[in-house]
Order: sequence, then structure tokens, then C-alpha cells
Amino acid sequence: MTTVHQACYDILRSQGLTTFFGNPGSNELPFLRDFPEDFQYILGLHEGAVVGMADGFAQALGKPTLVNLHSAAGTGNAMGALANAWNSHTPLVVTAGQQVRSMVGVEALLANVDAASLPRPLVKWSCEPSCAQEVPLALSRAIHMAAAPASGPVYLSVPYDDWKQQAAPGVEHLASRSVEVAGMPGPDVLRRLAGVLETASNPVLIVGPDVDASNANGAAVALADMLAMPVWMAPSAPRCSFPTTHPCFRGLLPAGIASISRLLEGHDLVLVVGAPVFRYHQYEPGDFLPKGTRLISITCDINEATRAPMGDAIIADISGTLCALVEVVRPASRSMPAARARPTLADEEPGPLTPERVFDILDEMAPRNAIYVNESTSTTNILWQRLRMTEQGSYYFAAAGGLGFALPAAVGIQLAKPERRVIGVIGDGSANYGIQALWTAAQYNIPAIFLILKNGTYGALRWFAGVLEANNVPGLDVPGLDFCALAHGYGVEALRADSSTALIASLRQALDGNRPVLIEVETRA
Repeated sequence: MTTVHQACYDILRSQGLTTFFGNPGSNELPFLRDFPEDFQYILGLHEGAVVGMADGFAQALGKPTLVNLHSAAGTGNAMGALANAWNSHTPLVVTAGQQVRSMVGVEALLANVDAASLPRPLVKWSCEPSCAQEVPLALSRAIHMAAAPASGPVYLSVPYDDWKQQAAPGVEHLASRSVEVAGMPGPDVLRRLAGVLETASNPVLIVGPDVDASNANGAAVALADMLAMPVWMAPSAPRCSFPTTHPCFRGLLPAGIASISRLLEGHDLVLVVGAPVFRYHQYEPGDFLPKGTRLISITCDINEATRAPMGDAIIADISGTLCALVEVVRPASRSMPAARARPTLADEEPGPLTPERVFDILDEMAPRNAIYVNESTSTTNILWQRLRMTEQGSYYFAAAGGLGFALPAAVGIQLAKPERRVIGVIGDGSANYGIQALWTAAQYNIPAIFLILKNGTYGALRWFAGVLEANNVPGLDVPGLDFCALAHGYGVEALRADSSTALIASLRQALDGNRPVLIEVETRA
């Protein structure tokens, strides 16, 4: 007889979900028993770090990835990381164990009461099957739901006595199923959009993370070149979807309503591709758009399309639509925008390094195809100004702003992309939220580099305190942290850099090796 356990592993294998990220508890052991040799289990020491690693892995591969959590408590620990995955459209299949069915009603220890409701609204779909025979179908549905546009995390709770039950007849059909979405706009829509772009006197292109996620950066460059459009990255961008060295590139948009409107002044058409309109942050009231400016967005997410406060939206496949536009639009006769000047190299100064100096050194030494994972939130604008990011999939950031993403995500991305060097740029406040991922990097010899910018304070909060005129606020400083000692405790090689010379030597040593390395860099607050 085929058991539910056997049927589900057949589905996972045929769909390519053979790498699990997890932190199991007792409820999960029956699912993991007799773990197949062709599968890999990546253990994390905290559920937030587990989801962060899986998030990076799934984004880098562009495919669903399985996460294995422990019932309600483990799911609760992972919710912050799940918020980032939800906002970055990461296709995660999150499974969690449940008490045996006969014990859920009496709320026995480790029962997940109302399990399907717990992770909402941070998942696309959530389910606890009504009987054991429904588990394989629910798992199959979860995988396809996670991958379908707009992709995102899903959640499946399974009572642990279900795995040994006999599967329903016909379960073998689930393993070979495929679900495809054909989301191209029709010829009339494309021609109409091309006409609007061709007749605009001063259009501007704003690209978001779904351009990079759909491997469409090249198409975005081609469209910008044909129409001689300046290009901005959408505010709070979790990925880089346009080469920062391209003459059309203008930088990262700020995250305030009035600030964005000011920067778009003079443009009669704004084309937003693969981004929410817009992901604002600080409260900065003003006009959403300059008067006389029209906005059109192309998005794969109906929720992003309908919640936008202005503009028209087309819900379609990002890559296919961009490529089709390049084929039908006529080149503009206007001159290309003048390239923005790169900032001058930061001066060498005594004492702790400036962030500008750190990024200049990093830009000079890192391979051109390096992947940067950022969670030094107070230096994000400096990073975008100084790092040359030109390759597809070169940058990742916490899409929901939830701390604890970068350090574990760097581990997951490096596991998915062994041919490229992954460098996490992480603030000393942020690093503590996902520090457990260092252990995973050490145990599986995942050679990510973790650059900890140590200034002893929550820099982003200090900036916000000024914006909000919040004086005498406690809890903004984090003194007394020794990241080298923490790294050694988790089994990771650690280096300390308190000067440009030391940082150059540390980076050279880390880049020349093939093991995880943490570099603690003293920086100015």
C-alpha cells in the first residue's frame, strides 16, 4: 500500500522540492522519518533564521522551496520572516506539524488550535486537511499555489498521525501534474501601451523587484534605451532590477509621497513595472503625482494593482510583457539622459571608517558578479550610490523591513548560487535577529561573507527620531557586542577591521577562501 508519507515525498521529488529548511519538533518527526538520501535537510537553530534562509534560497532559484516548522510555537517564531517572504513574493511551501487529530480538540500540548488561521494574512493560502487522505492533494495544491503569479508563501498544517495512513486511490496522478499561467496582454493592449509610451514627451521608467525576479533586467534596459527614459528603482526595493552603472539609471526612489512626487515633476508619463505603487514608509503627505502626470503600472499581483492610490494597472507576466513591448514600440528620437556622476571616492580619515569608505573598498574588491544582501538600513542610500551592481540577481533586501533577513538569507542565497560570492552587509543592530544562521553556514560550509557594520546604535531609528521629533528616546544604542566572539562560538572564522588597511586585508582573505567568514568593521555612528 502507498502511505500518505510515501505519496507526499513522491510529489516533492517530482516537483523538485528536495532541499528542506527546518527546525523540527516532536510533531514533525513522523514526516521526517526515513529521510530519503536524495533529499537534503538544512537545519537552522531558530525558525526566523530558517525562513530567512529558505527565503533567500527560493528567491535566488526562482522556484518553490519547502520549509519545515514546529506547530504553533515554531510558526509564531517565524512570522516576522514570513512577512518579508510575503512582501517579496517568495514561493515558500511552509509545512508545520500538528498534534494527532484526536488530541487537537482537547488542546493538548503542542496542538495548533485553528492552525490555518495562524499565519494569515502573511500567506497566499493556508490549510489543514480535513482527513489524512487529503494531505497529498493539499501538498500538491500548496506547491502550485506558491509558484503561481504573484508567487508567495503558503502554509500547510498536518497532524502527525496522518503520515502513516493509507493514501487515497489515484494519488499517483498528483506527482506528475503541472500548472502553468499564461498571463500575456493581448495585441490591442500592447499596441495601446506602446502608443502611449511613443507619444509621451518625457516618460520615466520605475522598475521594481519582480523585474529582477522574472529575469527581465535585460528587457528593462532595452526598453529604457529605445525610449531614452531615465530609470529609478522603486522605493524600499528588495532587489536591483537595473544596472546601477547604466547612464539612464537615477538611483533609488525615496519612500515618501511628497518626495516621490517632486522627483517625478516634469514627466508626463510614469511607467512602473514589477513594483507596488508605491511602498511608502515615512509619513510625508503631499500629491501622489505631479499635476498632469499619468501613471501606468504593469504588475503580476492583483493586490498591488487594486490597492494603488492612483494610475492605471495591467496585470500580466512581467518578463513577457517587457519583451513584447521592446518588439512593438518605436524608438524615440530624443537624446539619452545624461549619466549621473558617480560619487568621488571617500577620503581616508583617522578613527572608525565611514560607511562611504567601507562601500568604496567593497566595490573595488568584490567580484563584479557578487551578490549583496543588505540589512544595514541606515546606510542603504550610500550602498546604492557606491556599489556597482550590474548582473541579474545582485541585490536582496528585507521586503517588509523586518530585521533578521540578511544574515540567514545570505546563507540561503549562497547555497543556491555557489558559483557567485554572496556578501551580507549587516548592521550591528540587525545582525542579532538572525545570528543563529552562522551555525548553519559553519556546519554546511556555506562560504558566505558577513560584513557587520558596527557603530553601536540603531542608525535607522536615530534618523527616524529626528524625522519624528522624538527626543530622549531609550533603547537606541547597542553597546558591548563582540561579533567575532559570537562568530567563533558558532564555528565561523571571524576577522576584525578597524582601518581601511585591515578591511582590505580581511576582504582579500575572505574572498580567497571557500568558507564562511564574518568581518566586524568599526564604523562611525
